[in-house]
Amino acid sequence: MTTTSGCPVHVGSTDLVDPHLYSDGDARAEWRRLRGLDGLSWLQVDDDRGFWSVVKFDDTDFVLRNTALFTSERGTMLSLLGMDDPAGGQQLAATDPPRHTVMQKRLKKALAVNSVDRQRDMIRGLVLDLLLPLGDGGAFDFAQAMFAMPMSVTGTMMGLPQSDWAWLSRLTTICIAADDPEYQDAGSKSATLSMAHHELFAYFQDLVRHRRDNLGDDLLSVLISTRFEGRHMTPPEIVSNCYSLLLGANVTTPHAPNYVMAEFAETDVLRDWAADVSATPTAVEEALRWASPVNHILRYATRDVVIRDTPVKAGDAVVVWLGSANRDEDEFPDSESFDIRRKPNKHLAFGIGPHYCIGHSVARVTLKILFEELLTRFEDFAPAGKPEKLISNFVSGYKHVPITARAKARAS
Repeated sequence: MTTTSGCPVHVGSTDLVDPHLYSDGDARAEWRRLRGLDGLSWLQVDDDRGFWSVVKFDDTDFVLRNTALFTSERGTMLSLLGMDDPAGGQQLAATDPPRHTVMQKRLKKALAVNSVDRQRDMIRGLVLDLLLPLGDGGAFDFAQAMFAMPMSVTGTMMGLPQSDWAWLSRLTTICIAADDPEYQDAGSKSATLSMAHHELFAYFQDLVRHRRDNLGDDLLSVLISTRFEGRHMTPPEIVSNCYSLLLGANVTTPHAPNYVMAEFAETDVLRDWAADVSATPTAVEEALRWASPVNHILRYATRDVVIRDTPVKAGDAVVVWLGSANRDEDEFPDSESFDIRRKPNKHLAFGIGPHYCIGHSVARVTLKILFEELLTRFEDFAPAGKPEKLISNFVSGYKHVPITARAKARAS
């Protein structure tokens, strides 16, 4: 265990690694307790592994911005704690600047808001296809429709065959929720993860070989044709970043609307929003803050550093809890209230610093279109069963949100 000199070490009393804390427990209460401490808390996972928990907004901002002090190249998820990430230095999420900056340049341009704005009609059509069954009066699993939404959008932008979307969506969900029995196709967590990773990487390897001779204007072609350090990306680098793009889209986009429907379907929050759809831009930001879909990000200290009066040694694992930072009372007044007009709202749902989510513009445009169509076309939202949360310590979200609604009469 890491020790400090002259400074008390707060030892965590709740297992923040346990995925059931986020599906059946009260992680928000534990984060609130940790925010009240006078320093960081240390969680010893086993004899060899442990990590510091960062739960305050300013501290999270400090860790994520300072890539020279806190590296991403040893892994970014708790599932890799104590191991070296094989994607380090190859995948954007697991590569530090300046290499990261050069690698992401063309992809960042392709996903910039001006480029995404040109895709609005495509995105709107895909969203409407998913929402159409909601108006038939029967129970509708809103969460499962939302799981399909980012795959539809990103699959189209990457030029992936539509026949593969549902399968790819399930595989990427398995990769971040292998503890959930509903997604354990291979019988155990480790076997399930191994199967999902093997199938995804084999799929993209085959696709890259084919697309090299059939380049277009899709995101996969952008990756294949990107040059940096005087060369093109290698096939393993391309495949790893294809995986990262899909994972990022499927992690972030579904869960903000799922939280809204699971927790506010029959409340004044949704009625107020439906009565003032012009509030959608700020309401979407509040939904992202509230959901904080990416639950944690792992970093390792590259040298001795002090965070919140706590000495952290070089090599120590540091985990930032985005859901806690986004409820920090010092940054967000009345942080436990959902305010569709909250301003300012500098949440960290997409991270911050060099690793700020590269697909944030796609997610924001998609979510704005989704809520515009949802709230102008449907009304009388009501639960049709108990929502179920995903069993995962990496993603905060719902996997089933059964609702009913009624299609609004359209002016002729």
